[in-house]
Amino acid sequence: MDADRLFELEQRHEAVLARLADPAVLADQRALTETAREQKSLELLLSAFRRRIAILADLATAREMLASAGDSERGLAKDQIAEVEAELATIESLIAELTSPRDPYDGRNVIMEIRGAEGGEEANLFARDLMTMYQRYAERRGWKVEVLSSVFSDQGGANEVVLRIAGADCWRRLKHEAGPHRVQRVPVTESQGRVHTSSATVVVLPEADEVEVRIDPADLRVDVFRSTGPGGQSVNTTDSAVRVTHLPTGITVSMQDEKSQIQNRAKAMAVLRSRLLDAEKHRQAQEQASQRRTQVGGGGRSEKVRTYNFKENRVTDHRAKVTLHNLDRFLNGELDGVVDALVEKERMSGLGGEPAV
Repeated sequence: MDADRLFELEQRHEAVLARLADPAVLADQRALTETAREQKSLELLLSAFRRRIAILADLATAREMLASAGDSERGLAKDQIAEVEAELATIESLIAELTSPRDPYDGRNVIMEIRGAEGGEEANLFARDLMTMYQRYAERRGWKVEVLSSVFSDQGGANEVVLRIAGADCWRRLKHEAGPHRVQRVPVTESQGRVHTSSATVVVLPEADEVEVRIDPADLRVDVFRSTGPGGQSVNTTDSAVRVTHLPTGITVSMQDEKSQIQNRAKAMAVLRSRLLDAEKHRQAQEQASQRRTQVGGGGRSEKVRTYNFKENRVTDHRAKVTLHNLDRFLNGELDGVVDALVEKERMSGLGGEPAV
C-alpha cells in the first residue's frame, strides 16, 4: 500500500516538474505560481512517505532484535522500539495533516495587522506585547518578519502595526490568530492595583500575488504627506509617507516607515492587494452561505478568541478550549501548544478547503 502510494506521488511529482518546464506555464505567471506551490506540497508529502517507509523498516528490525535478545538486552531493545514507535506516530500525524482537506491559501506568506482596541493606552501597550510575541514565535519557526508599517503612542504602545511574515507554513499556523485578544492585568498607569480588561485586534491576511489581484491604476488615489511620530511630531523633512485609496471599495492603506516614497508605495500596494483578496474571499463565502441559508461567521468580531490573564499566568484559547499556565513563556513566543490544537481542530472538522494532494 505504501509502495503504491509512493509510486503514485512520484508520478504526480514528475508530471508537475514537467509542467514547470513547459514554456506555456513559464509564460503564465499565475499558472507558474500555482504549479510551483503544488510541487512544494508534493515534495513535502513525498519526503514524509519515504521517511515513514524507512521508520517501518527500522521498527521491523527492532522487533526482530527483541525477539532474539537475551535477558540483559531486552530492556534496551524495548526502549529502541518505543523510540521508533514515537517517531512513527509523529510522521503519521504529519502525513494525515498533509493529506487532509487543504486551505487554498496554504503556503502563502502572511500580512498581519495588530491594533489596540478597547482600553485606551493599555490596549495599545497590549498590542505592542502581541507584536513582540509574534516576532519571537516567527523567530522560533525560522520565519522572516518585516515591519511594513508601525504607529506607536507616546508611551510605546502600538496604535497600529502591520507585519509581513514569510515562511513555508506561516499561513496554516497563524490564520487562527485573527480576532479580538483580551488581556486581564494591572495597567502600569493603575495606582490602586486593580485588574483592568482591555483588548487588541489581530487581522491575518494571505499575501496576494500581483497576478492574482489586478488593480486598475485608474481606481487608485495616491496622496503623499510628511511622516509623523508619537504625539504628531514630524519625523521626516520630505513628503515620503504614502496613502493609497482604492476608490471602488474605499479601502485605504497608509505607509510611512520608509524614507523613500517609492518604497512606501510598494508596501502599501502589497497590503492593499491582500486586503482586496480577503474582501473577495469573504464576498464568496457570504454568497455560498446565502445559498445554503446559513450564516457565515456570525458574531465573530464580538467574540474573544483568546484571553491573557497576567495575575494567574494563564492563557486560554476559547476556540481550541485549551488553557495553559505559562503566559510568560507564551508571550515569549512559545505558541505551539495552542497553535497545534487549533490546526488539529481544523483538520478534524474537515473544513480545511480543497482536497489535499
